[in-house]
Amino acid sequence: MKQIITVDFYYQNLEHIPIIDVRSPGEFEKGHIPNAHNIDLFTNEERAIVGTAYKKESKERAIELGYEFVIPKLNDFFTQSVGVAPENEVVVHCWRGGMRSNAFADHLIENGFNKVYVIEKGYKAFRNYVLHYFEQPFNLKILGGYTGTGKTEILHFLENKGRQVIDLEGLANHRGSAFGGIDLQPQPTTEQFENNLCSKLRSLNPILPIWIEDESRIIGTVIIPNLFYIKMKEMPVYFLNVPIEKRIEHLVDTYASLSQDKLADAIGRIGKKLGYDKAKFALDALENKNYYKVVEIILFYYDKYYLKGLQKRQESSIQELEITSANHEEIADILIRLIDENNG
Repeated sequence: MKQIITVDFYYQNLEHIPIIDVRSPGEFEKGHIPNAHNIDLFTNEERAIVGTAYKKESKERAIELGYEFVIPKLNDFFTQSVGVAPENEVVVHCWRGGMRSNAFADHLIENGFNKVYVIEKGYKAFRNYVLHYFEQPFNLKILGGYTGTGKTEILHFLENKGRQVIDLEGLANHRGSAFGGIDLQPQPTTEQFENNLCSKLRSLNPILPIWIEDESRIIGTVIIPNLFYIKMKEMPVYFLNVPIEKRIEHLVDTYASLSQDKLADAIGRIGKKLGYDKAKFALDALENKNYYKVVEIILFYYDKYYLKGLQKRQESSIQELEITSANHEEIADILIRLIDENNG
């Protein structure tokens, strides 16, 4: 049985069922539904050929070419689908819920699948769902502090202690500075980042507090969705004022073992903002493996940059907490007690 469904119906009733995305690998890489499996009807090259035929010749010619590309692969499509959905029940989609997904679904039904659900309007409908999802209110608790405070580590302790957390830098696969991508895997596209953020938000209770780090709108090459970013800037900030010595120690522990060449390259990229003399001093210190001095010089720029952003907020929305502990778990406990007391 084939059934056409909406994205809402999928999330309300079928999220436990495997989902197959039949778009090309390039489309899938740009952005896809989290946990979807890509079984591409056309390769990137084949899709380009079909698209060109549709535009320059006719729809009929495009369909004819499509069949020429797909028919030799039908057995392989079915084998892959069984591997994805051994219970013979699956959700399928393409870009707009048209010919690709319906033809794929019909092929599965004809070869013994019990139920195949096709998402109406396909991935395009899912993207609309994602972008509208950011419109709803969320009870965000913004964790602020200068670079080196250890905000990411604190968030992880909060999560381990049962609190709701979104690690934006984790989703973006970037530490959020010129040095943030060193020795990490490539970042997702902004589109995929939005999809992953929506998926994470859906797993949380929007009424209960959700801890999130105070970020710039751009994390590496990834951009936080505008509606969500506006909400972040409207919410109160818990600013952790950690002594600079402890912040430097934390950053040295984080970055000193990374690629020296990439660290030098990152210093070069912010050289103009640091100033020629400071950039040169930082590079000299790096060459001498004086990491404490490197971090001390660079924090002069990042602290000034972060303070500039903080000052754009309403002063009444900033709650400053003087922190003397360098233990991130202890800081997480302080935050938990603070929120519990306020809610009590």
